[in-house]
Formats: sequence, structure tokens, C-alpha cells
Amino acid sequence: MRVLVTGGAGYIGSHTCVALTEKGFEPVVFDNFCNASPEAIRRVEGIVGRNIPVIEGDVRNRRALLDAIESHGIEAVIHFAALKSVGESVAHPLSYFDNNITGTITLLDAMQGASVHRLVFSSSATVYGQAERVPATEDSALSVTNPYGRTKLVMEQLIGDLCTAQPAFGAMILRYFNPVGAHPSGRIGEDPKGIPNNLMPYIAQVAVGRRDRLGIFGNDWPTADGTGVRDFIHVMDLAHAHVAALRGLDQHKGATVLNIGTGKGTSVLELVRAFESASGRQVPYAFAERRPGDVAELWADPTRAEQVLGWRAEHGIERMCEDTWRWQSAYPEGYA
Repeated sequence: MRVLVTGGAGYIGSHTCVALTEKGFEPVVFDNFCNASPEAIRRVEGIVGRNIPVIEGDVRNRRALLDAIESHGIEAVIHFAALKSVGESVAHPLSYFDNNITGTITLLDAMQGASVHRLVFSSSATVYGQAERVPATEDSALSVTNPYGRTKLVMEQLIGDLCTAQPAFGAMILRYFNPVGAHPSGRIGEDPKGIPNNLMPYIAQVAVGRRDRLGIFGNDWPTADGTGVRDFIHVMDLAHAHVAALRGLDQHKGATVLNIGTGKGTSVLELVRAFESASGRQVPYAFAERRPGDVAELWADPTRAEQVLGWRAEHGIERMCEDTWRWQSAYPEGYA
């Protein structure tokens, strides 16, 4: 099966291209490289030992999407292409609405025009907002606290509405928790542009000497050590969830929503300690005020993903830290 991977040069997209190729799929990358590097795909090609077609284009360009789908005989789409910074979304909400929501509408329209009816969508645990309980299940109440989360929720709803209107259309909507780690080769990993918005790459950049110290937002949360608790999942486990989701579309029509996490919470300080152990480096940190919109703890109930797809996460925090450090220590400046 040939699969169009929008945003395929990004962090999760590049790792998913590895998993797809190793399982016999043929990924075709569609990316505008606003938050990614072509070098990531070159390294993916080195890992898998074959060429991967790359199309530079924007998901808001219907003609470019149609050309890509038709010229490559695309049979399914994995949709990663989205802006993803919570803070940036608060400062520039219209850009997020345009790129994420308009881009998704355009992609769905192009898929419909080309009679492609299989979609795996990259959603997020941010749709749970201030979760009423943990672990969060797919039936937990949905509420968002920032424009980024709002775009993910709207995108989910758009896809669900299309599946209702077009019974032939099938979509797997994967709500990720906190992807971290890197490919075990150390050749590809997370390379955020500018100051990292996520915890693990910030820790890694402190450990490798690119940043002086980590800022931890709040040490007075109602948790065991006072720091926030999250569900961290290895990016390769997440990549394999996409392969399982693609296969699952043969048995499941309509829109299927699944949590993709480990089902285990890890605090910020626990992650720092695990990374220090994996790297042999100290990670200096200082506490700061809580950020608006943050929650004390959030982790997944991934039971449904195992029931529907036969998938579950395999790697623990130690492996996530080891693989992140292998990537960051080998390439301190990322893909630069």
C-alpha cells in the first residue's frame, strides 16, 4: 500500500516512515518543511535502505495534494501536518486555525476527489483539557484550554462528520499523549526549531550543553513530588501504532478514536532523574511559576487501542531516555 504521509519529515512523521517501510508499506512524504528538515528523510532512507519520494507542498494546496495522490497511486493518508506549539497558538491563533483546520478540510476534499477513503489522523491528548479524572479514556469529557487544542478537537469533529456522511470513509483518530525518544540507531530524533516547547528535548539540550538549565513549571502540584505527571510514550511505539491503525482500517469503518499512551504517569522530576542516569550528565533545573492551562496529571487508558488494534507500548522511560541521549549526543545541533 502506498501511503501519503503529510508532515512526514517531522519528528513523528520521520519515525513513522521507518516503521511503515519496515512493514512493507510505501510512504510518500508531503511536507512544506516549516518545522522539519529534508535531512531527516535522507537519514530515514539510510536506515531503511531505500528511497522515499518527497513532495514539497502545503496541505492548504488542493491541487498539489491531488497531484501527489494521483501521480503516486496513493491508497491511504497519515495526516501529521499541523502547527503544534501551545504558546505560539495563543499568540497567533489565526495562523493555527488556517494551517491546521483549513489544511485538514483541504486534505479531506482532495482525498474525496481522488476516491481515497483511508485516513490515520494525528490528534492529541490536549483535547481532554483539564481532565476530570485519570487515566483518561476515549469517553472522557472533552474541553480545550488553548487554540492548538481547539484545532485538534475541530479536526477530529470534521473527520467524524465526513465519516458519517460518507460510509466508505474510514478514519483512525489517534490521541497521542507525550511522544519522546528517538530511533535506536541515533540517526533521527526530535529537533525542535528554536527553544523547545516540550520537556524531553529541553532536558536533552541541557544535558548536551546547548542550554544552561531546565525550567520546571511548578513544584506545588498535588502530586507525589510536586511536579506535573504525564504519560510519555516512545516515538517508535507511536510509529508502530500508526502501522497497526492503517491495518485496522480494513476492519473498522467510520471514525475510531484511540488513546495512544503507556497507561503510566511519570513526573517531571522522575524524567529528569532517569535522563541523568541514562546520560551520565547532570541536568540543572530551577522551579518557575505554573503555566496557565497546565494540569497536575494526565495519563492514558490505552485499553481500547489494544482491543481494537492489538497494539500496546513496549518501551519504558529508561529506554526513552537512552535513545534520546544517543541521538542528542551524536548530533548536538540536531539536523543542522
